Amino acid sequence: MRAKSFLSLLLLSSLALSAQDVVRLGNLKFAHYGAVSYMKEIAPKYRLKIEERMFAKGIDINPAIVAGEIDASAAALDAAIAGRAQGVPIVVVAGFAKGGARIVAGANAGIKSLADLKGKKVGVARGGAQELLLLAELAKAGLTWSDKPGKDVLVLYLPFADLNQALMAGNIHAMCQSEPYSSQAINKKFGIEVIKPYDTPMGVPIRALVITEKLYKERRDVAQRFLLCFVEATKKFIDEPKTAEKYVRESMFKNQITSDDYQDAIDNSPFSYDISVEHVQITTDLMAKYGVGKMAAPPKAPDWVKLDLLTEAKKQLGIDQPKPVAPKPTPIKSPKAKKG
Repeated sequence: MRAKSFLSLLLLSSLALSAQDVVRLGNLKFAHYGAVSYMKEIAPKYRLKIEERMFAKGIDINPAIVAGEIDASAAALDAAIAGRAQGVPIVVVAGFAKGGARIVAGANAGIKSLADLKGKKVGVARGGAQELLLLAELAKAGLTWSDKPGKDVLVLYLPFADLNQALMAGNIHAMCQSEPYSSQAINKKFGIEVIKPYDTPMGVPIRALVITEKLYKERRDVAQRFLLCFVEATKKFIDEPKTAEKYVRESMFKNQITSDDYQDAIDNSPFSYDISVEHVQITTDLMAKYGVGKMAAPPKAPDWVKLDLLTEAKKQLGIDQPKPVAPKPTPIKSPKAKKG
């Protein structure tokens, strides 16, 4: 009888596992991507198995989606827009974090304002929110830029992981960097904040959760459960900040960032659920204006921003809370008028 009971339990466990629908998730290793990463921990509750795969940059996920290797991804909105413009079959279904970037100067670079970037080398990773934020801020300050000498600012494109080292070594004078790496530079005293770059027409950037059109159109039930899982994971991280910190620091970063690094990062990139058609369109227009993503035909936001699954998930989970307070931009001091 015991043997039969044991076999019955094994059979039931096997059936439970086989009933789980697999969603292959592309993600990035940043503090504000923590709730998305946490989804795999609670996925069985929604009869899902989330297989997470980490990428170096958001734009790196697009080829994997085209190849049929990824069903959903978390990335900067810019990467999603560039992918859609290139024919990647994705739809935006939610926003998962706000902010998440700073322009940081070397501690000894003598840079205190955007105007001080003239004649300097500024590092940034290509193809994400931080690139568009940097270019929008340079334009607002009346500075020209290029990745070749001859303009006001020389922009050097480097991987996220290399930017802090380049700033510390003095190979660049400043950087537009994502969290928690920008907070690390400040806390380790080799960087100082110049500005949180949120005072351009784009405002505070919103990171996008996207799924494939196939998942959205052909596997609606799975897509809806995926959004329910996302909303619950995000709510847990908003409601339980200690749980969120523990998971991000220990599971994602293997204790490579301090509590101060994490707190500063999340203060500048709070977890969220929401995104709007208007925000996606404004971001698209700015990308086209500054040549980010090299889009021949920029996509129209209403064609691919689909928020019905998010609305239903929030309704089912009883979430109708105010949007989290976005990080405030660092005020820019107006230059003193020259005496004439």
